[in-house]
Amino acid sequence: MNEKMNVGPRPSGDMLTAHLLALLKGWSAYGYELAQRLEEAGFGDMNKGSIYRLLRQMERSGLVSSNWDTSSDGPSRRVYSMTDAGNIFLNSWLAFLEAHRRGLEQLASLANGLNSPPPTRGTRKKS
Repeated sequence: MNEKMNVGPRPSGDMLTAHLLALLKGWSAYGYELAQRLEEAGFGDMNKGSIYRLLRQMERSGLVSSNWDTSSDGPSRRVYSMTDAGNIFLNSWLAFLEAHRRGLEQLASLANGLNSPPPTRGTRKKS
């Protein structure tokens, strides 16, 4: 049996949108290239049809734009680029993730006893 293993995390929704936008930052790409880069990033063999549907949805939302590339001998292919709105979405998502990361670090510190507990109500330290 020579099947590809579908292992690794599977981003979905806004996480997958943000990941695609990050891959498009500073360059343009075909949907197939984006799917390959997701796989190289450790997300396993993603469903290409789902990625194409999401890219079309992102275009309708104004996060990406696309043009037909007719320069090769083969069939025309759609090339995607990030828009200003896509850049704003990506930066907002990254800010959200950073805030979430800080919250998780604080939670882990509290759970591991690295921070002293807050004083109990009505108790004051004597000077």
